[in-house]
Amino acid sequence: MQPAFANRNATESHPTPAQTPIPINPLPRAVLRSNNYLLLDGDWHFEWDLADEGLAQNWQAGHTYSQIAHWPGSVEEHIARAHEGGNVPSWPALGWQDKVVVWYEREFQLPERTQGDAPLPMFQLTFGACGYETQVWLNGKRLQTIEGEAIHYGEYTSFSYELGEKLLQPTNRLTVRIADTMDADIPRGKQESSVYKRGGIWYQTYTGAVRSVWLETVERNRLRSRVGVVSIIEDNLVRFNLTTRIHDPGDYVIRLQIDEQDGSNTAPLAVEEFPLHLEFGQKNQRVVAELPNARLWAPQDPHLYRLTAQLIDSQGNKAQIEAHFGLRKAEARGCCVYLNGQATYLDGILYQPGQATYEEMKRHFYAMQAVGCNLVRVHIAGIDPRIYNLADELGLLLWVEVPSPHRSNKKSRQNHRAELDRMLALIETHPSVIIWSLYNEDWGAEDIATNPETRQYITDTYHYMQIHHPQFLVVDNDGWHHISQEGRLKSDLLTAHLYTPDLGHWRYVLDRLVNGELEATAAFPLVVGDPFFFRKQVPLIVSEWGGFGFANYGGPDDSASRTDRIRQFKQELRARPIAGDIYTQATDIEDERNGLIDPQTGELSVPEGLLKSS
Repeated sequence: MQPAFANRNATESHPTPAQTPIPINPLPRAVLRSNNYLLLDGDWHFEWDLADEGLAQNWQAGHTYSQIAHWPGSVEEHIARAHEGGNVPSWPALGWQDKVVVWYEREFQLPERTQGDAPLPMFQLTFGACGYETQVWLNGKRLQTIEGEAIHYGEYTSFSYELGEKLLQPTNRLTVRIADTMDADIPRGKQESSVYKRGGIWYQTYTGAVRSVWLETVERNRLRSRVGVVSIIEDNLVRFNLTTRIHDPGDYVIRLQIDEQDGSNTAPLAVEEFPLHLEFGQKNQRVVAELPNARLWAPQDPHLYRLTAQLIDSQGNKAQIEAHFGLRKAEARGCCVYLNGQATYLDGILYQPGQATYEEMKRHFYAMQAVGCNLVRVHIAGIDPRIYNLADELGLLLWVEVPSPHRSNKKSRQNHRAELDRMLALIETHPSVIIWSLYNEDWGAEDIATNPETRQYITDTYHYMQIHHPQFLVVDNDGWHHISQEGRLKSDLLTAHLYTPDLGHWRYVLDRLVNGELEATAAFPLVVGDPFFFRKQVPLIVSEWGGFGFANYGGPDDSASRTDRIRQFKQELRARPIAGDIYTQATDIEDERNGLIDPQTGELSVPEGLLKSS
């Protein structure tokens, strides 16, 4: 097995030394453990199950595959490349498909494990992201995720399987069945569905084996690779949310050590121990550490600390994870967004990563910072978790969003909430993430203005976020149709999407907006439910504007004219009591040709600093 490097998390923004054969933190996750791993990326056997007959024919027990596909990669890419080879004349072209089922299979040799004085470690199989429906077999035996799922639903976050000793052989056969559909009830962001077909702002589906898969050794009793951080800067306390995974019930100690992220301190800044009795299974546990005179995290000073967390059993065996964190406080008070008590104007840009690779996304983030942004709105999509680390280190604020369903009903709301919970479990470590959107422009909540059940679900979810994840600001439905109950907004921000290429009309709609005229400003009324009277009691953000170069939005399409127009529109925003703005958008993607950054090289087509207010 290849060695996994300790996650100092100071590496995402720095080049890897030429003499280092493997980049630090090569796996797509933000919290790591000191163990060994075997990356299972590469060539897999592949088959498109056109008639969905693989389960009935027991392919997991043995099947002759006709194709080879490279993991990671999308179903769409794998089918297209098989067509290019000219050897699958019976396969239709992958276009508008109600359902696509594919199978992957490969073998791997079981690595050796060293035991020493500690109990023999277990093998764990982790998928960085895969879906929407994923089933996995080892040597023909169906596996269940650690959460007990025979079928894992979702395609934006990681999931893991513990491999039982009785299933393991010197040579092992791993079989994966992936099914995806055009079902409008599942979270799909801007990927096409049975409701919205590809074209314009709706994109080609990009599903399946989209992120790495790896085998690693883990302790039987351990902390899972997820850490939540809630800092309340006034009391010098850091609240950590940890998850234990126990096979041997008994007495344990959670030990925390906090150091400077760069290793500059000679002694730990804080050490805390928490004894607890743990039963079999998984348990969430909050623990608190004091960090006096802490240096706060902010865009202009993205200071990070390193957390080393250990679970220690009664025999002294230790299971360890490491992560970085930063102390910061985000608030929405009156007219402004405050970061660590300082009013902070949000100079933002909309970012849709699409099918960009990790290296391309890194170039995009450097470019977005160079163009003057202190905030990136990652638009209803899942991204490689290492990008959150990069934002932490660069000091770029992030606004993240739950990929939306395309239809509003009980099932879509259940799927939406499940996706939110999966994302929260893996993202709540990062100080850069300050805003969450639950929905965008009514997608998946198109009856928000008329259906009390839809509004109540969003309201309940907003309240849940306030109580359980107070480190984030939350937007109920970005762009318009925010929810009011008894005159109280169920969103920390009042946001509006405003598009016009005409400077005079731009001034007109901005004046209406800041004067509290909530109807006939954006495409739909800004607030639904009970009457809401805006008097600057919540921050006002123009969370989409521009689109210059996209034919349907109008405006200039050459670089010089676009630069001048952006500068003029930005000046009008800053001349009014607005808390922030989000220019649309960072890069071109499919039919939306309105980007400022080359998707491959990361080069800017406009001057550096253009979107910076001051």
